[in-house]
Amino acid sequence: MRLQLISHPLCPYVQRAVIALEEKQVPYERTDIDLANKPAWFLALSPLGKTPLLLAEGEPVFESAVICEYLEDTVLPALHPADPLARARHRGWVEFASAVLNGIAALYSAVEEGAFESARLQLRARFESLEQALGEGPYFAGAGFSLVDAAFAPVFRYLDLFDQADMPSMLAGLAKLQAWRRALAARPSVRKAVRPDYPAALRDFVERRQGVLAARLRLPA
Repeated sequence: MRLQLISHPLCPYVQRAVIALEEKQVPYERTDIDLANKPAWFLALSPLGKTPLLLAEGEPVFESAVICEYLEDTVLPALHPADPLARARHRGWVEFASAVLNGIAALYSAVEEGAFESARLQLRARFESLEQALGEGPYFAGAGFSLVDAAFAPVFRYLDLFDQADMPSMLAGLAKLQAWRRALAARPSVRKAVRPDYPAALRDFVERRQGVLAARLRLPA
């Protein structure tokens, strides 16, 4: 199967697809594009004009959740549970990860202290809910790596940047989440999902937003 992933270096949803591809050890080609200057060929293939876009034998598959489900249907090993109810539960938590990413975007985009604090508290509440859903680890469902893990690995990457800012730790007192974050950071597929310059590029992206988080990042440690 010939697979080409159209991506952007900072897109967290691209990371999900890359992690799934790496876990399934399927050959693929990755092509980064500039989302600020989208190529005409990309717009012709992507109805939403978003990354990731997977070309499977030349046919476009768009939206990260759909791409991961397509890979799940076509390539072993399975990253969803076999039990239908457990599988539905996992899909729900993948959607929860998307809601967390939306909250993260609201946080780094906030230009007023009130909006920033509101976004921070909402994120913290989501992390507290997630802590209650976790088992003994090291991954979401125990020893086996799943698509829920692939969905949350990009979330925790943002926390690496947040830890450099003048703000309370998002995971303070959440021991299970802290352990999960460490386990995901050490996973080879997660490491391969971004380029070596990702931390610097992400910081530059946030600073160019000129929001509250950017100002807090500029404060001396």
